[in-house]
Amino acid sequence: MKKAILVFTKVPRVGDCKTRLTEARGGILTYEEATQFYEACVLDVMDVCLSVEEADFWICYNMDGDRPYLDTLLAQVKRPERIAGVFSDQGGSFDDCMQYATDYILKSGAQERLADAVLISGGDLPTLQPYILKDALKKLEVLSHSEAGYKVALRKVQDQDGMEIGAALVEGACQEGGFSLVGLTCTTDFDFHSVFYNMDGVTALDMLAAKAIREELPLAYVEEVPDVDIPVDLASQIPMLRVIEHAARYDDLIMVPHRTIGILNQLGIESVALPPDKKPV
Repeated sequence: MKKAILVFTKVPRVGDCKTRLTEARGGILTYEEATQFYEACVLDVMDVCLSVEEADFWICYNMDGDRPYLDTLLAQVKRPERIAGVFSDQGGSFDDCMQYATDYILKSGAQERLADAVLISGGDLPTLQPYILKDALKKLEVLSHSEAGYKVALRKVQDQDGMEIGAALVEGACQEGGFSLVGLTCTTDFDFHSVFYNMDGVTALDMLAAKAIREELPLAYVEEVPDVDIPVDLASQIPMLRVIEHAARYDDLIMVPHRTIGILNQLGIESVALPPDKKPV
């Protein structure tokens, strides 16, 4: 089965990314520092994705993003020759953009599809590891060849080896009822309408689960990968990054997000746990 990993990201621009980390919105970073942080983060994520030989690597960026600047960033990744393609979304809501990126790769199983299955990652996942991506891709393939997957496939589609591709979903959760990884096959009856933005206050992960349950779609899950949106997210990840950096000395399969760690060290940011009598009332 031909697989693709896609990073869905904004092109870093001052004042336009990770603004909830900034002092202007109650955070601790300047707009410039928030942009530097995200830039380091997305490059580390791309390196992790590019290390996974089992899948092609694609990038979808925001429609009004600075493509020439994105190209300068992509020149800094470790294996730029493995980038299969770069394209922009077509605007609209986050749901619309995710759907466009999915359709661009899978094309509803049409002959001209770019992959049989796609795994989508955000760019703000500094603790993401190759083994998590490989686990997600493997589970997606196994479910796609299951009786449950064949039963609810939208149509009969075969991969390049002549094997039928069944329906399958995989997700990796993040904090606050969201998910940081989501994957599906080209025969899966799933769309992103109202997943991230709905008027009922349903979390993205609950909405994904509800759609999977309603359509009886086979669903797998992998290790949670937290993202970074607000200061408490950043504080939670700093100790995790330190653990990853040390653990990598004893495990060659671990990839250290050197850029992210470097910018945090440069900014002098540490997380702390205040004793009870020191916490603000």
